[in-house]
Amino acid sequence: MLTKIVAVAVVASATAFVPAMNARMPTKLNFEYGAYDGKLWDQVSKKDVYNMWDPNAPRSTRNFNPFETYKGNSCDASGIFPGEPRYKDPIRGDANFQTMMAERADAEERAANPKAGNQPGCPGCKN
Repeated sequence: MLTKIVAVAVVASATAFVPAMNARMPTKLNFEYGAYDGKLWDQVSKKDVYNMWDPNAPRSTRNFNPFETYKGNSCDASGIFPGEPRYKDPIRGDANFQTMMAERADAEERAANPKAGNQPGCPGCKN
C-alpha cells in the first residue's frame, strides 16, 4: 500500500515540471500603419492622404483627414493622435514662413470647399 502511495506521489510531482500543452498561443498583430509611415509627412503627403480620404467610410489608418485636429493636436501619418496607442512622431518637413503661408492658403481653400460628407460626427472623422 505504501509503495502505491509513493509511486503516485512521484508521478504527480514529476508532471508538475512538464510544460502544459499549448500554454502559449502565437499571436499576430493585425495593425496596418498609414501609407506615409516612416516617410516625410509634409504638406504634399497630407494633400495626397486628404484626396484619398472618404468622409463617409469608417475612419482607419488608411482613411482619415490629415488636417483634422483632436484636443489641439495633429495626427501622425497613420491618423493616430498623441497619447493614443501606436502613435509615432512623424518625420516633418522644413518649416519656414513661405511654407507656412502656402499651407495657410491651402487651409483656407479647404475650408471654403469642404469634401462632400465632411461634417462633425461623420464616420471618417475623429470629432
